[in-house]
Amino acid sequence: MVTWQDFEQQAPDLAPLVRARFEAAKHHVLATLRKDGSPRVSGTEVDFVGADLMLGSMYGSAKARDLQRDGRFALHAHPGDETMAGGDSKVSGRAVEITDEAELSAYAADLPEPPPTAFHAFRLDLEQVVHTTVEGGHLWVLNWHPGRPVQRIQVH
Repeated sequence: MVTWQDFEQQAPDLAPLVRARFEAAKHHVLATLRKDGSPRVSGTEVDFVGADLMLGSMYGSAKARDLQRDGRFALHAHPGDETMAGGDSKVSGRAVEITDEAELSAYAADLPEPPPTAFHAFRLDLEQVVHTTVEGGHLWVLNWHPGRPVQRIQVH
């Protein structure tokens, strides 16, 4: 399992750029897999809690059921306006549901606003992080996978 903290340690220059994109807006776009394997896109919020990037969900929601069945996800930070100021960030990997009551209580206590009485919480295990920017008229992609250096790719 690769936590947000692991990512910060492995990619110390990239992590703050990506975190800034996720903290710049409240709502983001989550892609999950439906029971039949087709994609589902949902709005979501995320929180940085301790070492982890976390996702909460209303109890019994479609996205929570998707993640319980198949934890694979892709999460796109709200892209902002058309200027791409600050870049564009995406993370993907596997969501792991927190079911331990003490851990759920600790998660809820760390949130800026209390969650509903019944909710789902998922720790996001990172398998890829991508940050795209426009610099000097060129598109640049920073691509990270666990245990590898960040790749900086210029797209022509």
